[in-house]
Amino acid sequence: MQFRTRVILALAVTLLAGSASAHHNMSALFDFNDRVTVSGTLNKLDWRNPHIYVFVDGKTNAAQPQAASWSIEGPSPVFFRQQNINKADVEAYIGKSVTAEVSRARDGSNSGLLRILTMPDGKVVSACPQNC
Repeated sequence: MQFRTRVILALAVTLLAGSASAHHNMSALFDFNDRVTVSGTLNKLDWRNPHIYVFVDGKTNAAQPQAASWSIEGPSPVFFRQQNINKADVEAYIGKSVTAEVSRARDGSNSGLLRILTMPDGKVVSACPQNC
């Protein structure tokens, strides 16, 4: 009986350690003080745990000559469901104009952590304080 308990305990610790190490520290990847606003076309959505991603072809200022592709990491799908937004709601905006305020990636790439997403119909989704 003790052997079985030890095996179950070891398995539980192994599973929990794997999921804990899979999650990353947001402040290590994103600079919370380097905020940019990306305005452009929502072209793709990756709706899965632990975080959704929206992909926007957009500009960070009006003088920018061409739109750039941005990968924007958001909170989990559960967060959006708590805001009464589901995958189909966001998918309906693919091909339409959105504005996203993000904390830029520390590596300077065109990626960021979602702070605020403004939909084409004016609906505003704030990912703060979860992502801020």
